[in-house]
Amino acid sequence: MTIDAHQHFWLYNPDRDSWITDDMSTIRRDFLPADLEPVLAANGIDGCVAVQASQTDEETMFLVGMAQAYDTVKGVVGWVDLQAANLYDRLEAYSQFEEIRGFRHVAQAEPDDFLMRPEVVKGIKQLAAFGFTYDILIYPSQLKAALHLVRSVPDVKFVIDHMAKPVIRQQEISRWSNFMAEIAKQPNVSCKVSGVVTEADWQNWKKADLFPYLDVVFEQFGPDRLLFGSDWPVCLVAADYTQVKTVVEDYLAPWGYDVRAKVFGGNAVKFYGL
Repeated sequence: MTIDAHQHFWLYNPDRDSWITDDMSTIRRDFLPADLEPVLAANGIDGCVAVQASQTDEETMFLVGMAQAYDTVKGVVGWVDLQAANLYDRLEAYSQFEEIRGFRHVAQAEPDDFLMRPEVVKGIKQLAAFGFTYDILIYPSQLKAALHLVRSVPDVKFVIDHMAKPVIRQQEISRWSNFMAEIAKQPNVSCKVSGVVTEADWQNWKKADLFPYLDVVFEQFGPDRLLFGSDWPVCLVAADYTQVKTVVEDYLAPWGYDVRAKVFGGNAVKFYGL
């Protein structure tokens, strides 16, 4: 089964979705499974994992509804307040929905130390009791906190979204790559090969700009802990779906069928228990 391990759905709301700035006007509209299904079919993708884009319980249940209505939506990464006093009870309630595979917080919008705060670490530890995963969405400046988190919580499966958003457009790589190497030493951490085109020059990116960063994650995480994700529809500000997929396909061309099958689905099925 081929899987896109990272995409989003939303009914566009200008107040809630204020992160969609003026230069991202192409995605200032609704995006739903009916829009994605023909794109997946055209690209030979069997299913996807829908990831939260706003931080409400309503968002989580909106995505659950999409997964229940469309066979192509194989799993949901929702949102929950990790610092809530009744977090365990909320996780227990969410565990009734087999569509929910894990959770994410938009940590990139928080202070750099957010993921190492004791109350946040305590909350993420509680995911283990229910087998929930955690998606780490951060910028490179937050990698130190992420490293502390994954070392502190060995019983939860983590995945780094968008390769921790290296600053490709400025060709910054060394500090990012050093932290990624340390994080990759934790066997409970995987990495999504996603979001790279939007960290490059949107209008002028080329594969040669992206491949050095792919080299780092493939060297550090290996073929068993990397998951392809399109980051659709956010990717549309820089590339269409086929272009995003082709970058990873071309990179993997020398690796052979087995590796491609893992990155384009097998690893996502295993990580999220799809």
